[in-house]
Amino acid sequence: AHPASPATCVDLQLSSCADAAYTQTAFPNLLEQRSREAVESSPEYILLSVLHHLLEGQCNPDLRLLGCAVLAPRCEGSRVRRPCRHVCEGLREACQPAFDAIDMAWPYFLDCAHYFAREEEGCYDPLEKLRGDLEAEEALPSGLPPTFIRFAHHSYAQMVRVLKRTATRCAQVAKTYSIGRSFDGKDLLVIEFSGRPGQHELMEPEVKLIGNIHGNEVVGREMLIYLAQYLCSEYLLGNPRIQRLINTTRIHLLPSMNPDGYEVAAAEGAGYNGWTSGRQNAQNLDLNRNFPDLTSEYYRLASIRGTRTDHIPIPEHYWWGKVAPETKAIMKWMRTAPFVLSASLHGGDLVVSYPFDFSKHPLEMKMFSPTPDEKMFKLLARAYADVHPMMMDRSEGRCGGNFLKQGSIINGADWYSFTGGMSDFNYLHSNCFEITVELGCVKFPPEEALYGLWLSNKESLLSFVEMVHRGIKGVVMDKFGKPVKNARILVRGIRHDVTTAPDGDYWRLLPPGSHIVIAQAPGYSKVMKRVTIPLRMRKAGRVDFILQPLGAGHKKLSRELQRTAPASRDPLGGAGLRDQPPQLDLEPLGARRQPSAGGSKPWWWSYFTSLSPHRPRWLLKY
Repeated sequence: AHPASPATCVDLQLSSCADAAYTQTAFPNLLEQRSREAVESSPEYILLSVLHHLLEGQCNPDLRLLGCAVLAPRCEGSRVRRPCRHVCEGLREACQPAFDAIDMAWPYFLDCAHYFAREEEGCYDPLEKLRGDLEAEEALPSGLPPTFIRFAHHSYAQMVRVLKRTATRCAQVAKTYSIGRSFDGKDLLVIEFSGRPGQHELMEPEVKLIGNIHGNEVVGREMLIYLAQYLCSEYLLGNPRIQRLINTTRIHLLPSMNPDGYEVAAAEGAGYNGWTSGRQNAQNLDLNRNFPDLTSEYYRLASIRGTRTDHIPIPEHYWWGKVAPETKAIMKWMRTAPFVLSASLHGGDLVVSYPFDFSKHPLEMKMFSPTPDEKMFKLLARAYADVHPMMMDRSEGRCGGNFLKQGSIINGADWYSFTGGMSDFNYLHSNCFEITVELGCVKFPPEEALYGLWLSNKESLLSFVEMVHRGIKGVVMDKFGKPVKNARILVRGIRHDVTTAPDGDYWRLLPPGSHIVIAQAPGYSKVMKRVTIPLRMRKAGRVDFILQPLGAGHKKLSRELQRTAPASRDPLGGAGLRDQPPQLDLEPLGARRQPSAGGSKPWWWSYFTSLSPHRPRWLLKY
């Protein structure tokens, strides 16, 4: 067919193609599909809508828009225009490895020679909108370029304006939302960045960064306001590191957890601020002492052999005390997303501290009190400190110089012990690992210091967020491919389990080395795998589990066991391990295989066969 054949233009109404650079299409399309309904029920269209999940965010949204150009071709003035062949060829070269990694053939309808046209035939670039977004940007009030960051202190209203303007500028990868209100009624505003803002995507890890939990410690608040603008601008400018980060990670920034306290501190002004004025919220509560104390309960449980010491519930009596609305908002927020990694940004010193913050001997004010994940927490803290020029400065007289010997990182309780902190709560109540970063000795620095602080912390913030891709991740499902939510992922030798999210996906931050990983859920037999994480691995190894149901007798027994003692230690030879030999799964770098129940078809095959009557055999390589 000629690249511009006569046609009747109709409105483009396919949801997966809503962000295309044009609004009109025509039927039949280039695959001879004659109606919108025919397109929507086709495996080609279903593939486009899930490609982003399958390829873990790689080549998104480029491949989807390329596919839309074939399934819903551009129609202008009664002519169908074909997409350009060179755009297709460029994408094929860049994205073929992502298909190879999941054993999927390159889709036939993205055949560059067949459905695409050359420039001399009057083709168009379906990705032009991705590149053109910068030009269309509304000018800032002062006529400055949109990439300009104002390195200044931001009042509450200014912060909200900057975050909302940033989300509008990067609407395809960012949005703002509120997790609740402060005591004085200010929205606790979050800006998130991800390939699909507003929703959790299968196997995409989630990270949160929280600033200003103490109202007068303002550097974290400003760093996160700058980071939001930086992520947006760099994404639009095509910075490969930032695009990869946003396409494979869901990043949530809460610049101010205590906006009421900030108002008190800001009224005194930079440089004049007392050491504690504005620290608390409007009820005079220190928010980092207001979380449930689960650490005391942890120490009690840890002394009892065979009990679980993770996902400790909030004790009833906690609610009898004064719980700040800000604290409650964070706890509710933690239930809405499967956070894997978090940092809380403070001021007053220069060091990165990690849990536990409450000493294992309640009367000891300074006592090394490690979690079972001590090794991993040290790696997380190092990821921040090792690329921070001030933290690496060797002069002992500097701010934070007393932490030099430890490399500017310290176990929280070894520094000073306190109870009710947010980091211990994250680790003991959820799957999330949180560290605390002290950003400098001046809590409310003068405006001229802010740009230098940004330069010192930018790389640390990015390196820390990238750490969410360490260790392993995968999906736990039953033999029919249905996700198993709340399954437990145990690592032999580390007494801290993580659980699967509602879609059956999980993430387990782990240091390099060999680990024995076990997946188990009530009513299923356990599955064991040995996993080796190479030293320089920058991408979580893919380790999936398929659980087989137990026999009826086993089921009853497992229900009984669950009622009596939810064992955390895993005595070898427990139910299921005898009938299923441990599987050796030495994951190579970037491995992303999923064991298929039948052993013949790739893991994603059952998904397509269950959704569509037409089996897309063209996706199979052999």
